Amino acid sequence: MDFLIIFLVIINILALAAMGIDKKKAEKKEWRIPENRLFMYVILGGGIGGTLGMFLFRHKTKHAGFRILFPLITIAEYGALIFLFSKYHDSLIYFLPIFN
Repeated sequence: MDFLIIFLVIINILALAAMGIDKKKAEKKEWRIPENRLFMYVILGGGIGGTLGMFLFRHKTKHAGFRILFPLITIAEYGALIFLFSKYHDSLIYFLPIFN
């Protein structure tokens, strides 16, 4: 369980930082972080950081794909985690060593 929490914190910080870095690079007309990498951070669990970064830095907010998919992916992932842990927490503890 500790591993999962640490991973989620780190991936959310990375997603938030990536949105900020990409915004700065866009303003300076420099090389940008690929959009698929931004989505990768969100899909790996960094949806809260990615969505927060999108609105905090006002970056990619005009792109419907980002504005809609970032929050939807986040809700789906964290909803699934909450469901799985509420339903199967006891049995997951015994089968997955990362939760011990």
